[in-house]
Amino acid sequence: MNSVGGGAPPGTRSRPGSAAPPALQDPRAGHWDPRGVARCDRSPREAPGWSSNARAPRPLVPCSMVLRESPFANRFLSGLYSLGQYLLFPSYWAADCLLDLRETTAEQQQNQCRPCPLRALVTGPLLLLLLLLSMPVALLGLLLWLPLQAARRPFAYKHTAPSRHPEPWELPGTGKAFSFVSANVCLLPDGLAKFSNLGQMKQRVARIGQRLTQGEASASPRSSQFLLPTKYGTTMSSPRRSGSSARCPDASVAVEIPDGQGGAGPGEISVPFPPDVDFLCLQEVFDQRAGARLCQLLSPFYEHIVYDVGTCGLPGCCTLKVFNSGLFLASRYPVLAAQYHCYPNGTGEDALSAKGLLSVQVQLGEAQGQRIVGYLNCTHLHAPAADAQIRCDQLTLGLFWVQLFQDAHTEQGDVIAFDVFCGDFNFDNCSSGDELEQTHIIFRQYQDPCRVGPRQDKPWAIGTLLNYLEIYEEAVSTPEKLKRTLEQEEGRRKYLACPILQDGCPDPSAAGSPWEGRRIDYILYREHPAPISLTTEVEKFSFITQLAGCSDHMAVGLRLLLNPAPQ
Repeated sequence: MNSVGGGAPPGTRSRPGSAAPPALQDPRAGHWDPRGVARCDRSPREAPGWSSNARAPRPLVPCSMVLRESPFANRFLSGLYSLGQYLLFPSYWAADCLLDLRETTAEQQQNQCRPCPLRALVTGPLLLLLLLLSMPVALLGLLLWLPLQAARRPFAYKHTAPSRHPEPWELPGTGKAFSFVSANVCLLPDGLAKFSNLGQMKQRVARIGQRLTQGEASASPRSSQFLLPTKYGTTMSSPRRSGSSARCPDASVAVEIPDGQGGAGPGEISVPFPPDVDFLCLQEVFDQRAGARLCQLLSPFYEHIVYDVGTCGLPGCCTLKVFNSGLFLASRYPVLAAQYHCYPNGTGEDALSAKGLLSVQVQLGEAQGQRIVGYLNCTHLHAPAADAQIRCDQLTLGLFWVQLFQDAHTEQGDVIAFDVFCGDFNFDNCSSGDELEQTHIIFRQYQDPCRVGPRQDKPWAIGTLLNYLEIYEEAVSTPEKLKRTLEQEEGRRKYLACPILQDGCPDPSAAGSPWEGRRIDYILYREHPAPISLTTEVEKFSFITQLAGCSDHMAVGLRLLLNPAPQ
């Protein structure tokens, strides 16, 4: 949910489900930038791990370019950009350290015996002096840094040598499962992260990278990637492996459901991330150093990574973008094309980041000479609670961009295995203040595995946004403790963010049971007609507690089982 800044003026409400203003439906109004489109420089048959007979991709409309590690076309521009960043760094560091003087609740508990805030009294004036002295140098860096944004591609692409090839998939034949994880990791500079009661970005990014890949070391078989379905009210977890520690918690846990609402479902609360996640979509990787570090930590497990997404500066609008979009996508399968768009309607301090939509096309295999592809769309919507109309317009514009991207890259005869839309939407399905977003057309085009309809979720669904002031409490201080706490409704009431009214205040109508908390992190999916039809089944949906202490969000995981439809 975290905004880069604070609140913004309330948006204007309109009829639920209404279309976006005509200006937003025009690609030019959304700053449809050809630089945001990229295609891999290899044809599908040249992608690592495949021996495809598929045709080479048709020319990209309106513009094509090569997916490269550097977002710049040559080393000279890249060097100038680095020089501009070096000149800006002293002011950036001083401002960040000044904001970092704000204490988290954990730091307040540690320092409560001190008679006065010595750190702020001693270092504050020195940092302020450094900030003032470095401003002339920062101005020179800004004059160099801003024009170079126009020459910068809106993302970087990292491709590493494959540690293993994707399993071949021939259709018609047996089915196959794909797993997705989406998580808001709040990797802002330390000073800004303090507003979400988080800090120590360098340490957190190391822990996040280690936890995201923790399941890879065990190299679990893909068939056991998710545990057996859980019938809430009872626990039906898989048996523990021989030799495992007795203290190791089960991944599936029981969640209390009122009488008459129980029953089997695909949901679970899980401590670890599933092993062999195929696609990882992250939000709020705003700090470039954090993004580079995550690339380094994840590249041994994900051959294809799209990161540093978004253009700063003045990308076609009058609002200065200080941060990129924060989007980060890692894939085990070859990326054929990628595209990014910046939302043009952000307001207030939230507009300082280049929030937008990242779309990628991946190749999964081939069927009867045609490609089997998948589409992933990752986004982070406007944060201030009062601006519901802005979020609705962003979703409408996102759907438009998704259609443009898929129309430009889908070849005749392509088998589209999946089409996933995920990210931090910054609204939930239980708050009365989010009524406008709950009826958006996206929920008629895509399916939400956790949702029955507006204001009604499946009995097993729980919130994903934590009460950020409580994230260091003993009951939720570790992934295992957070899992055990969220098993009980009393724990969910205390440690998950409560439903809100339109102005962001707590919603008193949510005081009754059942109580789930704000579920603002989504993974949606939809099916596509194809020459070889596939049926989609939700095999598992997970609420993952592994990021406890590292973020104010829980990660969510989805496993889709795809089978050829009967002829």
